[in-house]
Amino acid sequence: MQKVYLRNKPKQVAEYPSLANEKILHFSLQDSLPAGHTLVLNTTFGTLSYLSCENGMPRLVRQEQFTNTEMSVLMPLLEMFPYYCPYEVLYGSFYGDGKISEANTARGRERLEQAEIEGTWDQELRPIRCALSRTRLKIRAFGIDISSILATGYILLVSGQSIREEAMSR
Repeated sequence: MQKVYLRNKPKQVAEYPSLANEKILHFSLQDSLPAGHTLVLNTTFGTLSYLSCENGMPRLVRQEQFTNTEMSVLMPLLEMFPYYCPYEVLYGSFYGDGKISEANTARGRERLEQAEIEGTWDQELRPIRCALSRTRLKIRAFGIDISSILATGYILLVSGQSIREEAMSR
């Protein structure tokens, strides 16, 4: 004869991130994307999604996962679009745990000025350039490129050709 066991109520409930704690940002890129298309960045999971809305229904066109390091350089570029992102903002975000603030930017500016005086500019920016290189590879799939502006910073360039063709073909 089999024994019958009654389940006890679970003692610990798994905690899922609540919608209030997730930070989801939407970027239209100043109308650089077609109407009804948007980039959605989930900063909690580091996921960038390209969404299009057709007939009132959202459709996921492309999605990429970014590391915390890549997110620390991607966030300022997206937030500064369509303008360039100065080195000190990228530096402040990169070494300020991915947070863009006046204090982080001021510290970045001071450190980069000191590096320029000491002649260690390239060594100081090398980790940021490495993160930008990895981010550039992932974001190209969205029809977006990261371009360097000599002695100034970086800027996002939106061609959108490959992503538009993919969106239209589906």
